[in-house]
Amino acid sequence: MGKRVKDPGFGTSASSFAGRMINTDGSFNIKRTNQESQFLQTYHFLIHQSWWAFFGLAALSFLIINIVFALIYLVIGIQHITVASSSLIEDFSQAFFFSSQTLTTLGYGAMSPSNWLSGLVSSFEAFIGLAMFSFLTGLIYGRFSKPKASVRFSKSIILRDFNHTKAIMFRVVNNRSNVMIKPKVTVTLALTSSKKDKTLKRDFYNLDLERDHITYLPTTWTVVHEIDKQSPLFKYSKEDLVSRNGELLIMLTYYDESFNQEVHQMYSYLLEDLKVDYKFLPAYYYNSKGEMVLDYNKFDLIEKL
Repeated sequence: MGKRVKDPGFGTSASSFAGRMINTDGSFNIKRTNQESQFLQTYHFLIHQSWWAFFGLAALSFLIINIVFALIYLVIGIQHITVASSSLIEDFSQAFFFSSQTLTTLGYGAMSPSNWLSGLVSSFEAFIGLAMFSFLTGLIYGRFSKPKASVRFSKSIILRDFNHTKAIMFRVVNNRSNVMIKPKVTVTLALTSSKKDKTLKRDFYNLDLERDHITYLPTTWTVVHEIDKQSPLFKYSKEDLVSRNGELLIMLTYYDESFNQEVHQMYSYLLEDLKVDYKFLPAYYYNSKGEMVLDYNKFDLIEKL
């Protein structure tokens, strides 16, 4: 139980100030520098931004484009789209509103180009607007339709007595109302140790689990690694385990019927975060109608043994 494996992709070298390898949001804790920039990566960049960042960038782009075209209309002459005023701020605001109406192809009719240059610029801006909103529509659809797991991992990972030995346990639940089909979990242990030359290295182990897959998951699943004689953690006491520099790298995979394909989610726990001699409290119960009730507020509840 706990077969040592080759580096799964993180590298075997370590540092005394190295952080966790997988963040709690499932992303890899890697900062890339001097990466070659490619325009074709724009879609990939925008599709993975948070909704707040995505709409913030969209609004900023809309604002910048309108400011640029408003300045162009001022250079051409505001009198070619509307009646000029004695205030530069008023003229700029009128040019900005005209640009916004042109970019969105809205056009209230109060302002319109009156010479060939302003007509040419407004036609070009309208084309940019059509392309921009087509691209934006595609991005929004792509973000909604992108297959993505929605798995919640317990805040706590516990270490307790189990089957005449001890075991590490954590819990998972589906954040959506649909049922996870054939979920499977793999847990890789990364242990940091010192070499003879006092440099640090990482060793990786695939941990065997009490159950590494189930048929479906309508409620919660407590994942258990029993620390028996075959486990790489067997030689450590409970106190030693908590003081060890180690990380549990977790990948959960399942078939999602909503997306009609397999999805996965990453997570990690640090050994220093182990809650010793605790147990998980039930997160579901039966009501008077005989229905099973899953209470997400109880999912992270633990109790001292």
